[in-house]
Amino acid sequence: MSQSEHITDLRSLAAVKPVPVEVRSDHDHAELNALAARIADHYRTDFMTPRLLTGYLRLVEFAVLAAIGSLFLVFYVETDTRLLWSYVAIILAGSTLGVLSINVVGGYRLSFLRRSMLAHWRVAAAWIAVIAGVTAALFFIYGSADHSRVFLAGWFVCGIIALSLIRVTLCSFIHKWARDGRMERRAVIVGGGRNAAQLIRGLEAQADSDIRICGIFDDRNDRRSPPLVAGYPKLGTIAELVAFSRRTRIDMLIVTLPLSAEKRLLSLLRKLWVLPVDIRLSAHENALQFRPRSYSFIGDIPMIDVLDRPLADWDWIAKRAFDFVFAFLAIAIMSPILLLTALAVKLDSPGPVIFRQKRHGFNNQTIEIFKFRSLRDEFSDPEAKQIVTKNDRRITRVGSFIRKTSIDELPQLFNVLRGDLSLVGPRPHALHAQSSRNETFTAIVDGYFGRHKVKPGITGWAQIKGWRGEIDQPEKLQRRFEHDLHYIENWSLRFDLYILLMTPISMLSKTDGAY
Repeated sequence: MSQSEHITDLRSLAAVKPVPVEVRSDHDHAELNALAARIADHYRTDFMTPRLLTGYLRLVEFAVLAAIGSLFLVFYVETDTRLLWSYVAIILAGSTLGVLSINVVGGYRLSFLRRSMLAHWRVAAAWIAVIAGVTAALFFIYGSADHSRVFLAGWFVCGIIALSLIRVTLCSFIHKWARDGRMERRAVIVGGGRNAAQLIRGLEAQADSDIRICGIFDDRNDRRSPPLVAGYPKLGTIAELVAFSRRTRIDMLIVTLPLSAEKRLLSLLRKLWVLPVDIRLSAHENALQFRPRSYSFIGDIPMIDVLDRPLADWDWIAKRAFDFVFAFLAIAIMSPILLLTALAVKLDSPGPVIFRQKRHGFNNQTIEIFKFRSLRDEFSDPEAKQIVTKNDRRITRVGSFIRKTSIDELPQLFNVLRGDLSLVGPRPHALHAQSSRNETFTAIVDGYFGRHKVKPGITGWAQIKGWRGEIDQPEKLQRRFEHDLHYIENWSLRFDLYILLMTPISMLSKTDGAY
């Protein structure tokens, strides 16, 4: 879809007379007008961001190069055990270096992937350099002809052919996805008027731009901020922007306010930081100039990076793979515990074995989680209106044990496989969660929904530090919230692995707050 077609599409949507549609906001119940709601639904179609696409491409090309090397090793090379592991090391190292070398020559840039096959000579040159390097390394390490030259030559030739086929196929898909509007970075302009108009014209002038502008949001009235700017409609206020971003997938917020409007900028960021998006400050009209390293660029347009989305694209892929593999292994290993617990729950009291409850998930979306039932069926509380306390008479005999040991959470491994949860992350709270003093969590902690910028997890940093269980004091929720933010800001696979390893120890040593 071209930019002009996109503007025409937005104008046709803008012809609808607005009527209020209630959507939950972080701070209040913002009313999303019919135009904004219609555009949000318009952008619900599946799409792939360029960074996510290139992340998958790296994985695919690594796997293909490793598979080609492995096939030559299995079906051609006859070697003893002494050299077998050296071949395995060659395949893994060569495939890794191949992907890194292609990345160095710019082979994973979207503009490069859109080019014809004639422009891909740099990919072939990168692979040639890797094979040459591997050959030289073998000569200096082993100093003999122990390793098959046919293996290296075959891997080299088949590798080039495979990389070429992948990229020719992908190039045709990229052009199709671009026409269909399925591969783009969706951006919202925050702040209207002249600055927004100049920014939009600058973005439209960029060759091969992957930015798709979804609309404009501004708190100012129509006199100071026109309802239509450079062909794009103003869809509502900043509070409605939060609701809009909850309803559809937005990648980036571009703020067009000048740096001199410090107070207003801080007020905006306070409202917007809870969203799992990149926040950029347009710098093309700012008189104050920084060093080039202070900017990121969309084409030639400078942007100041205010906030980055946690677990963006490549990190998201790594974490999802980590979750799936470890959840699958955990289910396989703990299947006897799962079966015995299910039997114990069924024999202990009448009612279903699995308890289902609606909770807040990623980006404040509603998810349904699974737990072993620990309360008597007649006292089940799907909306968590009554918090479980010490010596709660609603808890069954088996329920008391499985809650204290967190065995009741094990069915959530299936939520992980479904993609609703991660193994590690902020614990998902019930939709109407309250403290034992009947205070809602949103009333206790300002910016509470900021913990939903990543998927919730079965366990988390707050849990292994002892901040789980009953919230009978506001400070306990505040401390849990602070630990959740620390996890989001410092995420790594190593951090996830550490939390997983410490979870059993924590469950045994820190059970005071678990009832």
